[in-house]
Amino acid sequence: MKVVTIQGSPRANGNTAAVLEKFEKALGDGHEVERIDLQKLNVGGCLACYACAQNLSEPGCVQMDDAQSVIASILEADAVVYATPLYMWTFPAQIKALLDRHLCFVKGYTTPEYTSLLKDKPVALLVTCGGPVEENADLIEEGFSRLAKYGLLKHAGNYVVPGCTTPDQLGDAADAAVEQMKAALVGA
Repeated sequence: MKVVTIQGSPRANGNTAAVLEKFEKALGDGHEVERIDLQKLNVGGCLACYACAQNLSEPGCVQMDDAQSVIASILEADAVVYATPLYMWTFPAQIKALLDRHLCFVKGYTTPEYTSLLKDKPVALLVTCGGPVEENADLIEEGFSRLAKYGLLKHAGNYVVPGCTTPDQLGDAADAAVEQMKAALVGA
């Protein structure tokens, strides 16, 4: 199984990257993993031009930036993990721009022909945050759940690792989230 992991933190070696690395190692040799580090890429936000809506068989985004290769990787993947820190109760700009560009996958929204190029693709959200889950990560979880529903994706869950202070002190919550996410995406 090919699993694409998208590291959406502006910090290349922060808490999010550390938990995502644990997940990638936990997958083991039976899976191909492609890591995409968004902080290294130039991904512009959606222009809301709707040129992508004209092409029903492929994404059709007109912007020629690094998102094109990310979009291609997402399409080729068997499962996708979106990993992000929590910034002001939601996604940081780096991954938010990419998530907005997911508009290009959905075709015919609000019509009888409504479909998605990612229909039934398993996806999961991995969130790291310095505070608690309650009244802190609820908005990002709801936002991702709605994105998954809109994209007709197979939502394999939201996994929040609270109390992240430094990558070397992630603790048991990170290990538990990794194992739960692995089981939900690829089985035990």
